[in-house]
Amino acid sequence: MNLSFDGGWQATVTEHPLHITPRFDGGSVRVMHYADVMERERLVVNTFGSQHYLWDAPDVFRFDSASRQLVGAEFQLPKESVLEGSARLPLMPVVRPGGLHADEVRDFRHEMCTVLCRAPGETVLASLRDHEVLDEPLQARLGIAPDVALLVQHDSVVGWSLTDPARYLTTAFADPDLNPPALATRRLLTEYLDLITQPVIYEVEDGEPAALARLRALDEALHNQREDRHRADVLLSLIANLVEDYGTW
Repeated sequence: MNLSFDGGWQATVTEHPLHITPRFDGGSVRVMHYADVMERERLVVNTFGSQHYLWDAPDVFRFDSASRQLVGAEFQLPKESVLEGSARLPLMPVVRPGGLHADEVRDFRHEMCTVLCRAPGETVLASLRDHEVLDEPLQARLGIAPDVALLVQHDSVVGWSLTDPARYLTTAFADPDLNPPALATRRLLTEYLDLITQPVIYEVEDGEPAALARLRALDEALHNQREDRHRADVLLSLIANLVEDYGTW
């Protein structure tokens, strides 16, 4: 299969997915080998593809300059949540593991997704290019790394999915905990995603009492959680600015 990305850029599907554990930092999903900023910069220098520039934050795909094989990816979390029951969720095809081989050595830009589809329990996060993707079935789901897949429609990459996001909660440069997440962490991740995406984030920023009460309750619950402290601390750091700006209203 040959897949199209934004700007008419193309890659061919291979039989070699990445063996990199994803990192979910609450705002993005990273499938890359680096332990600090310097290693990340070296990865960018030695690869090509889609990449951040200053304040521009598209989805990232990096390919080895010599072999043209996919070596890493980073996906931004959309700002808008679509919950089950309020709109159609895409029917997810079975994941087919595979990698990508760039058709040419050329940089491109791939827009981040705009719609975050969520089912109860956050078992899978499915991010879509736009609402129109929901109008037709997905053609394929290409598993480029453990629990990370590209969503394909009409031979074009129209989104991505992360299975069991709570398992991969961590900071930007740390590997996730290998132990399964606590049930409390899964519930609090759901509340976190509610609060930081549209429409609830607008209620927080407008000072709606019910939304602010939810924010304060989440902050308290995360502080008091005794188990799974690493993941709880990740979520605490993610809501710190919201709590500082709106938690005392």
